[in-house]
Parts: sequence; structure tokens; C-alpha cells
Amino acid sequence: MTEYADPEGNVLALRDRLSPGTVRKIADLEARPAASADDRWQRREELLFEHLAVTWTIAGLPLTGQRELLGRYRMADTETRSWVRRTINEHVSERQPEALM
Repeated sequence: MTEYADPEGNVLALRDRLSPGTVRKIADLEARPAASADDRWQRREELLFEHLAVTWTIAGLPLTGQRELLGRYRMADTETRSWVRRTINEHVSERQPEALM
């Protein structure tokens, strides 16, 4: 697990590896002809967040349940979501680049 702090001091903890099944799910998203590119991109981002996020401490309050983590991510403002996406993409690029193919 690796922790990342945003400029406000909130901390997102991410698993270091995705399972082979999750990597397949991500790859399968590209094979969905009925989904728009934006739909696939959005689902990919949420799938990565769901499977990597372990805890997210915001203003000193730790969120640990998958439902509350995903809910908080979905409610985040544009700047926060952008930071989370960049952080996850850098994290996966360093630890498991085959998951981004």
C-alpha cells in the first residue's frame, strides 16, 4: 500500500497491485462497442479507483468502506477528481503499467 497526500493534506492510500482479473476487466472495457469513448473512460477511472483505493482521509476523517470511498469520489469537485485520476495513473504506471494498456 502506498499513500499520497494532496495539497490540502488529505491522504489517499492505494493498493500496489491489481489482480489479473481486474486487469482483464479494464482491458474488456475497450471491447464494448455500444459504449461511447467517454463512458468507457469514466468506467475505467471508477474501476481503477474501486480496486485500488484502500482509505482516503479527508479533513482528518478516514473513509475505508468501498461504498463510502466510491461515493466520496463521485461527489468530489473537478479539481479533486483530477488529482485522484493523476495520482492513480502515475501509481499504476510505476507499479503495473500493463493495466493501462
